[in-house]
Formats: sequence, structure tokens, C-alpha cells
Amino acid sequence: MATFLYNLGRLAFRRRHFVALIWVALLTLAGVGAASAPAAGTTSFSIPGTEAQKAFDLLEQRFPGASADGATGRIVFKAPDGQKMTDADNKATVARTVKELGGGTEVVSVTDPFTTNAVSKDGSVAYTSVKYEVPGMELADSTRESLEAAGDDARAAGLTVDVGGDALEAGAEPGAAGEIVGIAIAAVVLVITLGSIVAAGLPLLTAIIGVGIGVSTITVLAKALDLGDTTSTLALMIGLAVGIDYALFIVSRYRNELAEGRDREEAAGRATGTAGSAVVFAGLTVVIALAGLAVVNVPMLTKMGLAAAGTVVIAVLIALTMIPAMLGYAGRKIRPAGEKRKSSKERTSSKEHTSSDAATSQKQAKPNMGTRWASFVIRRPVAVLVLGVVGLGAIALPATQLELGLPDDGSQPTSTTQRRAYDTLSEGFGPGFNGPLMIVVDAKDSDDPTAAFGDVADGIKDLKDVVTVTPPAPNKAGDTATITVIPNSKPSSTQTEDLVHAIRDKGSDFKADTDAEVLVTGTTAMNIDFSQKLNDALVPYLALVVGLAFLLLIVVFRSILVPLKAALGFLLSVLAALGAVVAVFQWGWFSGLIGVEETGPIMSMMPIFMVGVVFGLAMDYEVFLVTRMREAYVHGETPSQAVVTGFRHSARVVVAAAIIMMAVFGGFISSGESMIKMIGFGLAIAVFFDAFVVRMAIVPAVLALLGKKAWWLPKWLDRALPNVDVEGEGLRVHDDPAKGSDADEDRELVRV
Repeated sequence: MATFLYNLGRLAFRRRHFVALIWVALLTLAGVGAASAPAAGTTSFSIPGTEAQKAFDLLEQRFPGASADGATGRIVFKAPDGQKMTDADNKATVARTVKELGGGTEVVSVTDPFTTNAVSKDGSVAYTSVKYEVPGMELADSTRESLEAAGDDARAAGLTVDVGGDALEAGAEPGAAGEIVGIAIAAVVLVITLGSIVAAGLPLLTAIIGVGIGVSTITVLAKALDLGDTTSTLALMIGLAVGIDYALFIVSRYRNELAEGRDREEAAGRATGTAGSAVVFAGLTVVIALAGLAVVNVPMLTKMGLAAAGTVVIAVLIALTMIPAMLGYAGRKIRPAGEKRKSSKERTSSKEHTSSDAATSQKQAKPNMGTRWASFVIRRPVAVLVLGVVGLGAIALPATQLELGLPDDGSQPTSTTQRRAYDTLSEGFGPGFNGPLMIVVDAKDSDDPTAAFGDVADGIKDLKDVVTVTPPAPNKAGDTATITVIPNSKPSSTQTEDLVHAIRDKGSDFKADTDAEVLVTGTTAMNIDFSQKLNDALVPYLALVVGLAFLLLIVVFRSILVPLKAALGFLLSVLAALGAVVAVFQWGWFSGLIGVEETGPIMSMMPIFMVGVVFGLAMDYEVFLVTRMREAYVHGETPSQAVVTGFRHSARVVVAAAIIMMAVFGGFISSGESMIKMIGFGLAIAVFFDAFVVRMAIVPAVLALLGKKAWWLPKWLDRALPNVDVEGEGLRVHDDPAKGSDADEDRELVRV
């Protein structure tokens, strides 16, 4: 592996014009394709194998044209103090709004609140429901804008009007501000780490090119593969973070190789052969984690994972080819590690002695922060290990109280019209009105379908936490009916979830008595089923991803205990991150600091999403840090010396990479959307725990305690495993200090 990448790096350095032209051509091709690509079509959300999805499919079959999965919007009216919505002027105002909505495109139906009993008991609140042909993610912008503007006349007449429903969900944008902040912080960190604007610009440039190709390709394929906006968002977030990090590691290693006295082409080859090998395997762990989301069997998650994994592959390929090419263009503008800026005269006079001076400077350099920290940990490994494990364990404790759900309008900021509509409906009709349950009764096999419909409705009325049960609404064939149930509690509450399970449990009794099958669906039930499906898939997903990565790391490190330690450290950091998310977003601790206005259940995707993304990124730091230790150990250093050497060369870069990753993710905390804010906070805090506590403290402490045992591998397994040579042992045949760059040019071995 190292020799192949070494040859590839030198080839890209020499043929930089050709390599740069290829990537620019790919970016141009992808950009032109994205600009001319047809608009994305259906971005349907389905959860195969769940009762809620089965009910939706049955509705599509038995109620053709009803658009069972179509978006819904609600316009909520509130009368001024001293008035009622039933007053003549107010009724006329609402009637005009209903008529205006009925003439819109993509609209299936609009209800009149005065004929559908959609007026509160005190007469102060009324609402009209709008049903659309397509799901919220598919609605045209003009349709959504018409819905938002429909209440303007009513507001002018003195009514308080707010709009809610899933028809507005697609209007939420993550915002470019977070991405801009992340890139800005990354640029500052890169300049500090790499010592020059040119060196710092290379990772940013190549990462942006990689993300541009990846996201443009997703746009081109969006219609054909049914890809939604969230797919591009995840690919952008992950691709930007890993693209910068992978390029950073290679550029940093290049500067170290220059400091060892090697010429620039040789240094580029060495950097690609060593750090590039770590990039390949780090990228593989991220790809495994993201592609493994297919285990959940939710099409949307599968597509998101595969698209993001494809962007990571592009980032790896760019790091291995375009970075060496860009290093060739940069020339002497990128200085060896530790070399201070010199005047033009000094550079001219010392030109012939650059290599020897750089090598001498490297030997005489003072211990850096990484060296001092590693030495401290090696002297006190037990104390550092106990403090790290106990600290993360304490932070992880809130995760034992984790409650899963999906955010609704009740979790929106109070400044949004969705939240105000939600609160007004709760005030006028009760909290459960925002999360009605749809009961689908399939009486096709029943002798008396009409009687079966009535029995089901009467049986549900007797259940706890039920406020309202509407009369059954049969289809034209009379063999299927829908019943709407209004719970007494809000959609995200455990009481509503218990009611859904109670109705489903009672369904077996209905089946025995009437031969009718009872299914519970609707947005609330779909959210509950989605959460349960993700919860059930978490352990198999974790076993698959961690298992495959464990096997991969055994090949990389040729050790059993090092990969085991890496996996256990990841579990500790991700549990601590989940604990922090629960404490902030569910319990409300320090919620004001990041603008959390409403606490509640944690987004059901959060645990499995964090496992997938954070595991891949955590293994990045493990591979980059520990491969340098492995390299030093293989080249003859003692285990303790190898730990210090690894930190001397890699700690600064790993810290910089973690800060960049945290900046990219943390930028999304400023989003007004609770879901985006939660993802940004969860990923940023997870990277912090894993990079700074696990990799920087627990890892060296464990390796110091294990000593040579850390690198133990059974002989039979050593013979069976392929030798991928991540540490660059095969490159030692190229070491010949007596020869300069001219000798390097004569080595046919490096020509490919």
C-alpha cells in the first residue's frame, strides 16, 4: 500500500498539470450537469415493515386519489378579545380565506371550520385544514408561499392568524451561515497549524472541489434516485469536514518530510505513501459507517448514507492525487516544519545547505506540546485513564434516561408561525389536537363492515387518554373506513405513544370479534414507528459497523488490543455525547446558552446517526495518531518512545483536525431549527470528547500500560493477514542520505 501510494504521489507531483486538469474537468462536468439537471421529483418518506406504512399503503389502494401521504397545512384563526370566530364579520373573513386556498395548485381539499366543527368551545379559535396532492418535501415553493400568505387579509381584518402543518417543513433551510463560520474557523486553524496561507489554502481548495463534485453529482442524480435536500446537506457536512482533514494530514506530513532533508518530489511521495495510507483506511472506516445505514432498512437513510459515503471516497481520491499535484505548484512557498520565515538574502545564501540545516534544526528542536503531553501521560497513565473514563462515564449517565421521538411544531422557536399555530390549537382544543391518530379499519373479510366500523369506534372511546373519536368515514366500496382519534396529550408525549400501543393491542380483539383488521397511522404514529425501527436497528448496526472496522484496524495495526481499545473508546465518547444531548435538549441544562427554547424527546435518528458519523470520524483520529506510533515502533523505538514520537508528529495535526471538525458541525448550532441544532451540537461535542479525551488522553495511557502487549498479534493470524504496510516500512529501501535529488531521478522504481 505505502509503496503504491508513494509512486502515485510522485507521479501526481511530476504530472501536476494533467492531474489538476482532470479534477477541474470533473468539477466542470458535474457543475454543468447539476445546472441542467431536471428538478428533483418525488422524495417520498417510507418505513417498510411498519404498521403505519402498511396503513398508508392500504389507504392509497382503497381510497384512490385521496393522497393519503399528501402534505397538510393548517391556518389557525384567533378572534380579538371580546369577539368570537362565529361573529358574522369573522365568519365572512374566514370564508374568503377558504375560497382563496381552494383555488391554489396542488390542493386536494380545504375544510370550512364552521361546517366541520373546527371551532373551539369558547368560540375564540378556529382552523381550516388544507390537503395537498404531494408530500411536504415535494410541494412547489409557490404553493408553500400561497399557504403562508393566505391569512394576510384575515390579519388585516383584525384576526390573529398563524400557519402550521407539515406543508411548511420543507421550507426550513439549514442556512449557509453555519457552513461559512465553519470554513472561516477552519482557515484560521489551518494557517496556525501549517504556518502559511498557501499551505492552509490547499486543504480548503481541495475540500471545496471535492464537495462541489460530490454535491453536484447528487443534484444530477436527485430525480432518478429520489434524493432529497437532506442528502446534499449531509454530504456537504461530512465531505467538507473529512476533505479538509485528509488534506491537512498529507500536507503536514509533507512539511515533516521536507524538514528531514528530502527534496520536494520525494517528500510528496513519502507523505502520500505514509499519511496517504492512513487516509485510505480512515476513509474506509467512514464509508463503512455511512454505507452501513442501509441495515436500518429506511430508504431515505440508506440513500443519505450512500451519497455521503460517495463524497468521502471523492475526498480520499483528491487527497491522494490533487494534493501532491498542488504541492508541486506551491514549490518553496510551503516551508519545512519548524522553519521560520527568512529574508530573501538569507534564503539565497543558504540555498545549497537547506537540507542539512533542516535536518539539524529538526534534531535540535525543543519538545513541542504533543511531546510534553505524551510524556506526562506516560508518567501517570493510571491517573489519566481513571480520570478520563470516570469523567466520560459521568457525562454519559443522562443517556440512561434517553427518550426518543421526532420533533414537531411544538419544538419550533416561539418566534415561528408554526409554533404559534401549535400553541393556539393547544389552547383552544387541547394538546392532543396537534397530533391526531388515523385509524384504518379493513373490514373486507367482515360479514358486516358497517357494524365492524362502529364497534371499533366505540371500543377506542373507552381507552384511556382519548378525547374525541370521529364517526367512521367509509370508502366507496364500503369495505374500509378511517376514524380520527384525538388524544388528551401532545404528540411527542409518552402518553400518546402508550395510546397508540393500546389501540394496536386492542386490534387483536377487534379482529377476533369482527374479522376486521385495525391499523394505526398518521404523522404521530409514523413517528413512533420510525423511532422504534431505529431503536431496534441500533444494536445490529453497531455490531456490523464496529465489527467490520475492528477487522479493518487489525489489518492496519497488526494488533488485537489496539483496535479493541479504539472501539471501546469510541463507545465511551458516543455515550458521553448522547448524555450531553439528553442533558441539554431533554432536561434543559444550559439550554439557554445555545438557544434551545423547548425541551422534549431526542430526535429518534440521533443515536444511530451519531454512531454512524462519529464512529467514522473517531477512527480517523485513531488511524492518524496510532499509525505514526506504529511506524516508530516498527522502526525500532520502544513502546513508550513510540507513543511520544506519535504525539510529537501527529498531536498538533489531530487537534487542528478536531477543531476544524467541531467548527464545521458547531456552526449548525446557530440554526433556528431544533433538529439541525441538535445534530450540530451532538456531532461537535462527540468529536470533542473523542479527540481530546479518548484519543489524546485515554489512548496513550492505555498504550503506556500495555507496553509491547499492545502490538501483540498471534503468529498464525500474522501470517494470514495481508501486509498493507501503512507505516511505510517498504519505503526504507528508498532511504539513501548520500544521494540527492539527482539520484532520485535515476531510480526507475518510482516511475509508474
